[in-house]
Amino acid sequence: LLEKMADVRLKEAALIVGVVAACYWNSLFCGFVFDDVSAILDNKDLHPSTPLKNLFQNDFWGTPMSEERSHKSYRPLTVLTFRLNYLFSELNAVSYHFLNLVFHVVVCIVFLKVCKLFLDNRSSVVASVLFAVHPIHTEAVTGVVGRAELLSSIFFLAAFLSYTKSKGPDNTIAWTPIAVTVFLVAVATLCKEQGITVVGICCVYEVFIAQGYTLPTLLDTAVQILRGKGSIPFSMLQTLLKLIVLMFSTLLLVVVRVQVIQSQLPVFTRFDNPAAVSPSPARQLTFNYLLPVNAWLLLNPSELCCDWTMGTIPLVESLLDVRNIATLTFFCFLGALIVFSLRYPGDSSKTVLMALCLIVLPFIPASNLFFPVGFVVAERVLYVPSMGFCILVAHGWKKLSNKSVLRKISWVCLAAVLFTHALKTLHRNWDWESEYTLFMSALKVNKNNAKLWNNVGHALENEKNFERALQFFIQATQVQPDDIGAHMNVGRTYKNLNKTKEAEESYMIAKSLMPQIIPGKKYAARVAPNHLNVYINLANLIRANESRLEEADQLYRQAISMRPDFKQAYISRGELLLKMNKPLKAKEAYLRALELDRTNADLWYNLAIVYIELKDPTEALKNFNHALELNPAHKLALFNSALLMQESGDARLRPEAKQRLLHYVKEEPQDANGYFNLGMLAMDDKKDTEAEAWMKKAIRLQPNFRSALFNLALLYSQTSKELMALPILEDLLRYYPDHTKGLILKGDILMNQKKDIIGAKMCFEKILELDPNNVQGKHNLCVVYFEERDLIKAEKCLVETLALAPHEEYIQRHLNIVRSKIASLGAVEQSSLPSEGTAAAEGKKKSFQNLKEIKNEKKTTQSTADNNKEHSKSKKLTEKNSVDKEIPKKSTKEIKDIEKKRVAALKRLEEIERILNGE
Repeated sequence: LLEKMADVRLKEAALIVGVVAACYWNSLFCGFVFDDVSAILDNKDLHPSTPLKNLFQNDFWGTPMSEERSHKSYRPLTVLTFRLNYLFSELNAVSYHFLNLVFHVVVCIVFLKVCKLFLDNRSSVVASVLFAVHPIHTEAVTGVVGRAELLSSIFFLAAFLSYTKSKGPDNTIAWTPIAVTVFLVAVATLCKEQGITVVGICCVYEVFIAQGYTLPTLLDTAVQILRGKGSIPFSMLQTLLKLIVLMFSTLLLVVVRVQVIQSQLPVFTRFDNPAAVSPSPARQLTFNYLLPVNAWLLLNPSELCCDWTMGTIPLVESLLDVRNIATLTFFCFLGALIVFSLRYPGDSSKTVLMALCLIVLPFIPASNLFFPVGFVVAERVLYVPSMGFCILVAHGWKKLSNKSVLRKISWVCLAAVLFTHALKTLHRNWDWESEYTLFMSALKVNKNNAKLWNNVGHALENEKNFERALQFFIQATQVQPDDIGAHMNVGRTYKNLNKTKEAEESYMIAKSLMPQIIPGKKYAARVAPNHLNVYINLANLIRANESRLEEADQLYRQAISMRPDFKQAYISRGELLLKMNKPLKAKEAYLRALELDRTNADLWYNLAIVYIELKDPTEALKNFNHALELNPAHKLALFNSALLMQESGDARLRPEAKQRLLHYVKEEPQDANGYFNLGMLAMDDKKDTEAEAWMKKAIRLQPNFRSALFNLALLYSQTSKELMALPILEDLLRYYPDHTKGLILKGDILMNQKKDIIGAKMCFEKILELDPNNVQGKHNLCVVYFEERDLIKAEKCLVETLALAPHEEYIQRHLNIVRSKIASLGAVEQSSLPSEGTAAAEGKKKSFQNLKEIKNEKKTTQSTADNNKEHSKSKKLTEKNSVDKEIPKKSTKEIKDIEKKRVAALKRLEEIERILNGE
């Protein structure tokens, strides 16, 4: 009979699908908000590149369970569904919300099947529809992380339904349904921890529903056995056997769960749950008062809030607090229902009993009564308890509607409740559209929670609206003056507004609120690990001042002394030590960080930069490669390892360097540096057409790209396209009028190709204005004087040039030629120099040497750890001027070969330091 009643008709399922769709269609337009950011956007376990085994080693947020900062929330199957979402749509929020909606439909249908075990068809549909539209579920359904509740509930209800089939004919035991129940309990627990509580519901069902016992019957039987007047009935022995199997399997699950969290409870602070650290009786009074608060949210979900931590609900510190009346009333009502359900036989009492089980047992893990949790109230944990509430409401409505006097009014009231709840749910979904709308809606309900003010500030900060964000952060410090995080937020925002003095003051206030170190006591157990970032943020701020580097280092060391496994402190200190020109100590810091986390690609990248500082390019390349093994899309590792390969001079590495640069420009298509360096590689490989295309693309993206402009002009000049180089040089000199090599090249082209002596002269004179001791510029100006037939001025000029570079043989030779011309005035008409070519041509040869330059913009990489960020260094390539020397008389081919070799040898690696914005 039960199985027949429990069948769900197609039209009932269709009704539920329609109701859920009508209430939650707008959830598809919501983004990732609040906890979704940590669970989805920042969780590397979603990425296909992360091994599947990591899902079973990390918590819900992607933090290894072994780490102290882990929340110990072990939900690998829920994370697996996120990973499937990512596989099909990456970070498209619509697919995540749609799957949540589907899971909610499934829960509602399975819940309808459960209701039919204890209610008639009509009341079951009422309970299921009320559950489908109840506004308290918006956090679980519209918030993506609420999927843990949805998945756990599906297997929770399935486990219970399976257990209801464990009673065979003539009260025999059907072991297969029990085995299936145990399996489903384990699956439910791997979706969310509260799944294990279904075992308690199964036990109650077995004793009071399946066997039909009442509390008086059990007491009478126990008394008779104790008096020796009777034996335990066989049916009761069978019941005990089933209960023992259930309890043993539960105990096994609990042992495994304790092993997973490594016997450590998560670390929460007084800001997360103020009552948890309060003395008696405030602790007990407040925790008991939270029970009627949760019950009221089920009864009247008009004022919903996404965050009930910190000062949302003031502590109940006295027995005289009027709120104790609500607690007393709640327990009286609950006690009356328990007595009714356990004392009297009949269907009504059984329905009430099962409803109470669904309300009470799944809520126990979140009740704070047995162990503290990281929140005061959380609407999503009421998802399963609301099932019991909906059964109670439907059962009460059935009683009223059966009375002819109240039938019409009961229908009107039911319709009003369902309509208003559906409307509230639809409206509430829009609050989850963005972080700003979510937290602003929460502030309408509660203005005493500093976390809400902080979160609105974060939302505005993400939109670069720092002025408004600052107002909310300051309000957070006023609502909760001892909130370390709020003062850190104020400091960071002042820094973003370039108000360093105010930023430092705010960080100092936050630092003063940190507890003092107690020798022998573990620091992390007394404060949120993220609060230690105040030392990192303050150090990152003051290290911009060169005179305060030691002070910054002291702050990093202080953070490390408080928490020796504080990875971020080692990373930041490594950056500082590089700035202080202490690469060996920086290497030690990074190696220590790698001991704590060998899977962090940024750390391997940073270590590569240290090896560049230590002039060890081989080790640097190895570490770049290690970073790319961990993260093949690591942009800076791709870019800088490619440059390192290019600069090695090993032609065998060029194909790989090209592939990495191609990968880089795919990741960063708007970065001109990638295309420029592809052009440089092509020039090295003598692929002039390809080099020209890459250079032009770099210039299109960045019209004032100094190095791209010069090297494109140089490329044209080297490939006998000197006239095409002129407009490029004009652009270069418009942006950079003091570009000496550009002026030299332009002057050479004007003199030798355009025969524009005046224009060339202006170029060389400009060079000497910028640098009177520039040998190339001065020598070429001497050539101009010679071309102008002003031999006296040319002689004087060459004498001055020779004084600047007395060892340059070609200058002495040219001086001798000019003096010879002066001595042979009869040969004045012969205006060319000896067989090496004209002085201008000689100058041109010199100007082509040492012209090739490379300049890359600084690049940085960053990774978030609360209010603090992890740092990486980068490098750039720059020009190196070698000493200009005249080449002995050679054939044209030999001269060209020498020039090409020297040009190719000009590039070298110069390590630079990046000053990081550490927040």
